[in-house]
Amino acid sequence: MRISIVIPAHNEAAFLKDCLDSFVAQTYLPNEIIVVDDNSSDDTFKIVQSYAQKYDWIKVLQRNSTDKHVPGKKVIDTFNFGLEHTLEYDLIGKFDADIILPNNYFELIVNQFQANWKLGMCSGLLYIKKADDWVYENIADKSHVRGPIKLYHKACFNKIGGLRPGVGWDTVDTLLAKYHDFDTLTLPELKVKHLRPTGHGYSSKNYQTKGVAMYKMRYRIVLTKIAALKMAWQAKSPGLYFQAVFGYLKAFFQRQPRYVSKKEGKFIRSYRWRGIWSKFS
Repeated sequence: MRISIVIPAHNEAAFLKDCLDSFVAQTYLPNEIIVVDDNSSDDTFKIVQSYAQKYDWIKVLQRNSTDKHVPGKKVIDTFNFGLEHTLEYDLIGKFDADIILPNNYFELIVNQFQANWKLGMCSGLLYIKKADDWVYENIADKSHVRGPIKLYHKACFNKIGGLRPGVGWDTVDTLLAKYHDFDTLTLPELKVKHLRPTGHGYSSKNYQTKGVAMYKMRYRIVLTKIAALKMAWQAKSPGLYFQAVFGYLKAFFQRQPRYVSKKEGKFIRSYRWRGIWSKFS
């Protein structure tokens, strides 16, 4: 299966060498890696360029954008820029530049796609360093296909209409995959090192965008409160709950555009409620 990987990168010089070394060491090599240097001021471009000179399947592009950190949107806009330059592929991957993959990552995932024609997306699990141990990054269930390390089958990627440029893109894609009757899968044996924990640069305003994402996925207020409470509990941040609910209400009164149609939203709410009730049965 032909694999194309796009890695959005903004000032990732501290992590890029370890990240790219883990790609080079794969037992099943991708057909291409496109690293998009998004307006970096460090040695990001220079580092990737040195790999591109050594490996013809590694490419580097430069994108000029704003320095303003816009959670979700900035990274997806950069990914889409790289996507325009990809070759023909069967699997498309959106990966972060601050991860280290086990060397059998693509081999095991390709096996899953070949064994299940309904599989739409797949990933391993993310681990962060605490003291001298690598522990599971507990911001999502272990069944959730995480945004920094996921592969999509082309059929699924096209059916869901690509990735939404905003916070929640790596939740709505999974829900839309299920809406279109694709399977999603995580492989717990694939432990990926996440060198910089998720949300490291988040402010209270950024937390509001989580509520905005729930509005755009048509969660409605009760489901939003439950989801926000769960996130706040996992993050050990009570303020996250209030900021997320505020963000939802703000988007509601502003009538911001949605990520999904009414029919897709109805499916998403039903799917989420089934998951909630299943925990009590």
